[in-house]
Amino acid sequence: MNNKRIWLSSPHMGGNEQKFVQEAFDSNWVAPLGPNVEGLEKDLESYLGNNSFVGAFSSGTAAIHLGLILLGIKTGDEVICQSFTFSATANPILYQGATPIFIDSELDTWNICPVALEAAIIDRIEKGKKPKAIIAVHLYGMPYQVDAIKTISQKYNIPVLEDSAEALGSAYKGQKCGTFGDIGILSFNGNKIITTSGGGAIVTNNKSLKERAIFLATQARDTAPHFQHSEIGYNYRMSNICAGIGRGQMQVLDQHVALRRKRHDFYIQLFEKIHGVTVYNAPNEAYESNYWLTTITVNPELTNGKTKEDFRLFLEQENIESRPLWKPMHLQPVFKNTPYFGNKIAETLFEIGLCMPSGSNLTDEEMELIATAVKVFFN
Repeated sequence: MNNKRIWLSSPHMGGNEQKFVQEAFDSNWVAPLGPNVEGLEKDLESYLGNNSFVGAFSSGTAAIHLGLILLGIKTGDEVICQSFTFSATANPILYQGATPIFIDSELDTWNICPVALEAAIIDRIEKGKKPKAIIAVHLYGMPYQVDAIKTISQKYNIPVLEDSAEALGSAYKGQKCGTFGDIGILSFNGNKIITTSGGGAIVTNNKSLKERAIFLATQARDTAPHFQHSEIGYNYRMSNICAGIGRGQMQVLDQHVALRRKRHDFYIQLFEKIHGVTVYNAPNEAYESNYWLTTITVNPELTNGKTKEDFRLFLEQENIESRPLWKPMHLQPVFKNTPYFGNKIAETLFEIGLCMPSGSNLTDEEMELIATAVKVFFN
């Protein structure tokens, strides 16, 4: 067994993170505001383009919660949500007292299915409960069907909250992910393309919405010499220390994306001649995935009965971390009574899919160990 753990996606520092953090200590900006916070927001605005305004917060989950508030989601509302995703996409719907309506995936991008989405909207309208928002996710860095979802959004006048937590550096038709929705969100968790140890951001093309989000994220303090509050607020602003890490990470973002794509190419070559294993790939040139995680599907009918779980357990014996694909939200115990529209695409992907180690800091030696493990297991 390999004695050194090979992780799925671990933090990868670029070198200048400590410089920005040290500047925060030297200037005593050890607070949930400061030059690094504003600097990170400007760096992201410049990177994303498209007249973007960015607010930096304590997590991607916080950003989704604030996004729902900005879209006016209240108790009793319904919010359509991609089922095939991490729970942080859906949980903030419940924070607002609203109800999620889960939608199946389609096979090209594994993201929200336009056909099932429109069917759900028509059904809810007929029942007198027109959904107030659509949450669409760029899963594993792969852009969702942007044009189709935008068309449906405009047809029924329902805003889109774009969950780009896994897709910083991805693009669709040359436009950066995070900039397609009425509101976009990013995540800087420790396993993401870049990290601030924890953190997230809201992206909007409306400066007043950014300012509104920051107001709510700083306990909704009214302008007054004393502490006065006319609304409920939250403690969601990003720390100046964490933002310093993020500023250093932004300097190596493109490099990290290139390395993730290189890992993806490695897996394509590795599994090319292994019957029954398919590497998830972009459907065409319009989709530019960052390949945050390279994922595979394992068909036991073509692998002599070997399943993705057999493979995962074998990798674990070799001290190589892998992970099943996200378990769809409509299958989660906490959401067992929630409406769902679609078939079993997301469910099937969960049953046969696996995430492979994809970190931008994977070494050549580690990739050789992974390759050896793959060949031993399947051959």
